[in-house]
Formats: sequence, C-alpha cells, structure tokens
Amino acid sequence: MVEYQAKSNTHLSFEVTKDGKVIGAISYKHWLKFKAVLVIGDYKTYLVEPKGFWGTTIELKDGEQVLLKFNMNWNGDIVVRSHFNGIAKDYIFRHKGFFRESFVLTDHEGIELLVIKPQIKWRQMNYEFKITTTDVFETNVNKNILLMNSPLCANYYLSMSAGV
Repeated sequence: MVEYQAKSNTHLSFEVTKDGKVIGAISYKHWLKFKAVLVIGDYKTYLVEPKGFWGTTIELKDGEQVLLKFNMNWNGDIVVRSHFNGIAKDYIFRHKGFFRESFVLTDHEGIELLVIKPQIKWRQMNYEFKITTTDVFETNVNKNILLMNSPLCANYYLSMSAGV
C-alpha cells in the first residue's frame, strides 16, 4: 500500500504528492467547470475537457489523442475508459459510505486499485484527498495518469451529486 495526498492550493488547483514529493498538479480553468490542465512530473501536460451537449463526458487528452474518457452512469458510478497504446480498458470509480465517505477505483474485474478519501477544509471551502493504492495499482505502467485522474473523478462526482 502506498499513500498519496491531493491538496488544494487554491479553489482552482490541486497538487498530488507522495512523501512530500510532487507527482503532479491539476489546474482548473474556471470554478464549477471541468476544463483543466493536468501536469505530471515537471513536464508532461494533458488537457481535461468536457464533451457532448451537456458536458457530462470528460476527456483527458495528450494533444489530440484521448487517453481517458469518463462519465457517470445511471447508478452513480463513474465509468473510466482508458485508451493507452490503442487498447481500451474500463475502470469503475465508485462512491462508498455516507458519513465516512470514500471512493474506490476498480478494474473491469472488480479488483480494487485505489481508495480515495475526501476531507473537506471548511476554512478554504474545498477538499483534500488521501489516496491509498494497492500493490496491483503500483505495477500499472500508466499509474500516474490514473492516479492524477482520481481527484478529477472525485471532484466530478461531488459536483454532479451536488447538482452543480
């Protein structure tokens, strides 16, 4: 098990760290919108933007190539479809609990990959996230993109469930 932190610097940005070292950052363009820039390490930049008439499908792109696409299905789960190296693979980002809420990312076989626990910061009126990954997740070649996508999914779920 490995632990990461996703902390909000402002209401428009997050930094994901492990043992104090920055893994990546998420910067939203506008409050309450899902358009963002995701940076992994010091150099690799991805664009996150809503698609479709209602903007309920979110895409994470490397240039023009869609790497991840996610949207909420009828039961509240977020279906994440990856397109790494031309191979489509599905993941499920699921909300768990009520008073001690958390989110779980599983693969298409139901194997748990990570747990993300939101903590609201009332003073700043935003969330921070504690992310715990499994050994299976840590062996994934694309783990950093999936890791950075998790706060995006959590924010998406929290916004959609709040009716924003």
